[in-house]
Amino acid sequence: MKLALFDCDGTIVDSAAVIHACMERTFEDFGQVRPGLDHTKSIIGLTLDIAIAQMLNRIVDPEITAMTARYKEHFMLYRQSGGLLEPAYDGLLPLIKALAARDDVILGVVTGKSRRGLDAILAHHDLTQSFFVTRTADDCPSKPHPAMVLECCAAAGIEPAQTTVIGDAVYDMQMAVNAGARAIGVSWGYGPVDALTASGAGHVVTTAGEIATLI
Repeated sequence: MKLALFDCDGTIVDSAAVIHACMERTFEDFGQVRPGLDHTKSIIGLTLDIAIAQMLNRIVDPEITAMTARYKEHFMLYRQSGGLLEPAYDGLLPLIKALAARDDVILGVVTGKSRRGLDAILAHHDLTQSFFVTRTADDCPSKPHPAMVLECCAAAGIEPAQTTVIGDAVYDMQMAVNAGARAIGVSWGYGPVDALTASGAGHVVTTAGEIATLI
C-alpha cells in the first residue's frame, strides 16, 4: 500500500490570481508597496503569516499578525461577494478520481491553506471523499517542516518510505525530503522546474497522467 500526498495551491488548483489580489489589498491597507505577481507566487505554499513575513523579509511580528488577519478578511469578502472558486488544472480531477479508485493507493492533501479553505475547494470540485487524510496550516507547522507528511503517514498507517508528495513548490519538495518521503514536482504550478529538482524532486512531470505512472 502506498500513500500519495498532494499539495493544493499550484498543484490541484490554480489559486495565484485570488491569493495575489488579496495580498495586494492587504499590503495597501498597511502602507506597504504592493507585491508583484511573481513575488506572491514565490511564497504560495507557506503558512500565511510566514509567507507575509518572508515577503517583507521580517520575522512574524505584531504587524505581520495583523496583516495575516486582514488578508483573511479580504479573502472572506471575496468568497462572500460570489468570487469564483479556484479552477482545477487540466487532468487533475480525473487523475485524483482514478487514483482514489485504486486498491494500492491512499490519497491525502498537505497544504498551507486553512482548513476552511481546503474544505471549500474539495467540496467544490467533488473531491472530499477522494482523500483519506488531510493536513492544513491550522493543523501543523508550515512547510518545509515534515509534520504534515508524518502525521498523514501515521493516520494512514503507511511509512514515509512508501509515501510520495506531489507539489509545485520547493517547500513541498523540502518537506518530503525532511520526512523521508519521495517527491514529485509539477511543472504547471508556481515553482521553477530547476528549483524543484534542486530541492529534492525525483521527477518533475509536465502532465497529470505522468503522476499515475510514478506512484
